[in-house]
Amino acid sequence: MPTNVQRREQAKRKLERQIVRRAERAKRRRIVAVVLTAALVVVVAGGVYFLTTVDFGSGDDNAAASSTTPPPIQIPSEVKALPKRPTPLADPASCEYRQGKEPAAKEGTKAPEASGVPANGTVAATIKANIGDLHLTLDRSLAPCTVNSFVSLAQQGYYNGTTCHRIGTQGLQMLQCGDPTGSGSGGPGYAFDNETWPELTYGRGYLAMANAGLDQETQKGTNGSQFFIVYGDAQLSPDYTVFGSLDETGLKLIDEVARGGHDGSFDPSPGGGKPNKEVKFESVTVA
Repeated sequence: MPTNVQRREQAKRKLERQIVRRAERAKRRRIVAVVLTAALVVVVAGGVYFLTTVDFGSGDDNAAASSTTPPPIQIPSEVKALPKRPTPLADPASCEYRQGKEPAAKEGTKAPEASGVPANGTVAATIKANIGDLHLTLDRSLAPCTVNSFVSLAQQGYYNGTTCHRIGTQGLQMLQCGDPTGSGSGGPGYAFDNETWPELTYGRGYLAMANAGLDQETQKGTNGSQFFIVYGDAQLSPDYTVFGSLDETGLKLIDEVARGGHDGSFDPSPGGGKPNKEVKFESVTVA
């Protein structure tokens, strides 16, 4: 029979063995936990890689990008011939240049002579701009009072140093210019009537006057200094005076401006925005 001392020694050894086994089990549990954690990290990382790199679409690597990037604009290449009036105007013409609602955007600007205005023939004009030269042909038979005003403003240096403040790329494809303030509200301090007819339509290459509709008090036209260059589609009502055209070389320069897009500052109405590629007139001269 073991003595008390022997029993105590046996109990002590048994306790030591239990402590060792518990320590070994705890160590194994820690190792397993570390391995499982590492495996989980690998699985999660693999899943993230799979989700961010595999294309579930048609197989086009650019499918995801194309869903958020607007498609490039489509610009017609055919230049439309200038229209002809159904009935020629009296030559010379008599014009009316009325006091505008706002003062001239450039101090000292004067309205042109209103009587004895030629209503036949053309005038060549050149806009020297930062994007290149724009060669215009102004047609007096279409709009003698408008051509008379444009020529006068050009000779006064009114357009020099101005920027084109608005471009439309969808629906109405045009570049609008002629406001020294760059805000879309500036004018020469005078206004004059539209020179349009009901069958008038618009097309690539046309120069036309921008306006604010009929004056609510007088029911007369609100043309001033702002004009637009149609470089593509323009499904407009016949309310904007066509007074000339831009040559094909100049149109290609405008196309590049259009492809550069705009800032959307005129959306949703009247549409478009300031061109991302600036168009600045250094000078406008007439022959």
